[in-house]
Amino acid sequence: MDLRDIEYFAVLAEHRHVGRAAEALGLGQPALSMSLRRLERSAQTKLVRRTPKGVELTAVGAALLSHVHKLRLARDDLAREVADLANGSAGQLRIGAGGATAEVLLPEACGALLKDAPNVVLNITINSNSTAVLLPVLRGGDLDLVVNHARHAVTEGLTQESLGEDEFVVYAAADHRLAKRKSVTVADIAQERWAMTEASAFYSNQSLRTVFADHGLPPPSIALLSTGGHLNRSTVASTNLLGFATKRAVQAFAPHLRLKIIPVKDVKWSRPVAVFYRKDAYLSPLARRFIEILRSTARNIYNEQRHDKC
Repeated sequence: MDLRDIEYFAVLAEHRHVGRAAEALGLGQPALSMSLRRLERSAQTKLVRRTPKGVELTAVGAALLSHVHKLRLARDDLAREVADLANGSAGQLRIGAGGATAEVLLPEACGALLKDAPNVVLNITINSNSTAVLLPVLRGGDLDLVVNHARHAVTEGLTQESLGEDEFVVYAAADHRLAKRKSVTVADIAQERWAMTEASAFYSNQSLRTVFADHGLPPPSIALLSTGGHLNRSTVASTNLLGFATKRAVQAFAPHLRLKIIPVKDVKWSRPVAVFYRKDAYLSPLARRFIEILRSTARNIYNEQRHDKC
């Protein structure tokens, strides 16, 4: 059965008169009669009976009419769903992210999207290793976007959009001996033991090693290495270990855990962050919408980070 013929039949059933129904539809009577005959051939039975006053529904016609309302609702639901998918208000988005990036950028960006488009489903994979692990998954089509650090990223076949730079800081418990000092040198922190997440271990360890080596100091001594950023922060808060994480992540937990950022003289650690997606591949309206939100979120976060003197 043709859906258009069913819609014409519903109008005919409403008016019970071929002439009035044709006028309501903006059709000629022959065209409406032809539509009715097509529908009756599909149903293999008569749907209306001619009467002196117009038409009456047969039992089969009445049964068909009872389903027209459901069909109209289904059509309207489909139209709304298609429109939502087209403007990025519905659908599923698969995102890959590193641990630090997930803590800094994603909560605010995901919150903004879900507030605007509550029918969206976000499927987020947080990998504790590196961008090098996530990008092949993106190339294989199992992720739509990757949001993570961009240092040494192999971007063959991918588009990379810069979002800003994560600032990393050294932190300690509020009662740590270094927390009370206004100025701390590299030599001071080189004497301490460290807690690091596995996600940032390569970057943190390498960065610290490089800085320590430049100052003629031995490599950092790692006492705790885990995949859990919260575990590390909580451990640092209750021990004399030093931690190394994004400034925003530390600030978020500092009041609750009583953590303190340790300002290390003449040293600044930062890491570029980007969103990656497949080059020349279909990018859904939802993915494009989320990238816009990421850009806006990143501008707010990294501008705030640059002007924060804490």
